Amino acid sequence: MKRSGALLLLPLAVLLSGCDFVVLAPAGDVAAQQRDLLVVSTLLMLLIIVPVMALTVLFAWRYRQSSTTATYTPDWDHSTKLELVIWAAPLLIIICLGALTWLGTHLLDPYRRIDRIEAGRPVTQNHKPLRVEVVALDWKWLFIYPDYGIASVNELAAPVNQPIDFRITSSTVMNSFYIPALAGQIYAMPGMETKLHAVINRPGTYTGFSANYSGAGFSGMRFAFHGLSDQAFADWVAQAKSAEATLSRETYLALERSSENEPVRHYASVDPDLWGAILNLCVEPGKMCMNEMMSIDAKGGLGLAGVRNTLPLQYDKLARRGAVFGNDPSYVASICTAEEAAAASRAARDADDRGWPLRDLSPLRGVGLLAPDAGSRRADAETPSLGLLRFEL
Repeated sequence: MKRSGALLLLPLAVLLSGCDFVVLAPAGDVAAQQRDLLVVSTLLMLLIIVPVMALTVLFAWRYRQSSTTATYTPDWDHSTKLELVIWAAPLLIIICLGALTWLGTHLLDPYRRIDRIEAGRPVTQNHKPLRVEVVALDWKWLFIYPDYGIASVNELAAPVNQPIDFRITSSTVMNSFYIPALAGQIYAMPGMETKLHAVINRPGTYTGFSANYSGAGFSGMRFAFHGLSDQAFADWVAQAKSAEATLSRETYLALERSSENEPVRHYASVDPDLWGAILNLCVEPGKMCMNEMMSIDAKGGLGLAGVRNTLPLQYDKLARRGAVFGNDPSYVASICTAEEAAAASRAARDADDRGWPLRDLSPLRGVGLLAPDAGSRRADAETPSLGLLRFEL
């Protein structure tokens, strides 16, 4: 019987041997705190679940029909002591779970900067965060390191025991950025920036992937995350800087096209305004940025003149997803080019000196839009032309 029981357990052992328990044995402090919260919450719930399951079996056996030892009291209907036990125990568990959840929600908020490297080791001024800008593409991951001016596809690296500041967005549909060994998953959404603060405490290579189905190539959206020593990370950065490719807007538009199982690649330099353009959905030449559009709308909009202010797309990145219905693919045209925006910024700085009643409607990076002051009812015909649309508000 013992041998047959062991044989029955053998298939279960084989199945469990393929499991990866990285969530319960993470390499990052944030993930470790999340693991602790999960374990403590489970144990608290088991304090109720286990006795209830045991008592269910005990009562079924003790008060079975054939039992001659159990007391038979058909008229019994109330016990104050029993009511106190039945209600007080779950209430205390719920209070404890609520307190743990409230503390964990605030202390492990992904938008909150971490205040410790690990238990007993607080973050100091010497711990400069490493900023990484993450873009979920179809179907690959782009990582931009603005402090180093480099980028990589499907490969992420960070020094051990250094805070990491992730800024996350998507180019098309909602996705999910998840490195189980580092921290919990965070959604990536087009036109929005989500954040994640974490730290890796042990050197090694860990798996990152998309935890949200996003189309045909979803299963291939996996990447390697390297936890490196300071010297090894410096070598990795040097290797990226030695790459021949550069990440310009044109390169990004080619990379943005749908593809599956992309190999790792590095970019030696990155357009400094690329992240803002990706975030505001205006990498395409001549396309109006989302923050520019919101700024115009906040000032009253372009009126009827803006209804037909559209241009056809050179490439529809959503077409492969089956987006065949609706109007012809198009986008809202920008009011000015990047060069005109720079000229507008310079003009705005000396507007007061020249007496122009101008106001900068979109001070954000890479966007320039000038319009007459709200109190002005006519455009100044003698104002030098900068290729900008001037209209009355």
